[in-house]
Amino acid sequence: MRMILEVQMPHEPFNTLLRQGTAAKTLAGILDTLKPEAVYFTERDGKRGAVIVLNVEEPSRIPSIAEPFFLSFNADCRFGIAMSPEDLRNAGLEGLAKRWG
Repeated sequence: MRMILEVQMPHEPFNTLLRQGTAAKTLAGILDTLKPEAVYFTERDGKRGAVIVLNVEEPSRIPSIAEPFFLSFNADCRFGIAMSPEDLRNAGLEGLAKRWG
């Protein structure tokens, strides 16, 4: 299932890791492990952030996706399911509206 992971990294420990020269290497290692479809770096509530699109085959993988960000950067992670236009077309919205609307 395609998911969107939103990561928010507080200034610390990221600033310290950046000054030590290890932040970029750690981040690259996490992304190499995750093999995301797309990654966009941005800010989240005034802090460093990223929006990562990835395929998650099993819900049991979520800890292995989030923990590197938690442990390395003291980050907050939020997961959301992402649907393509085709996924939405296949969702049967009309039938749901007839049943529940």
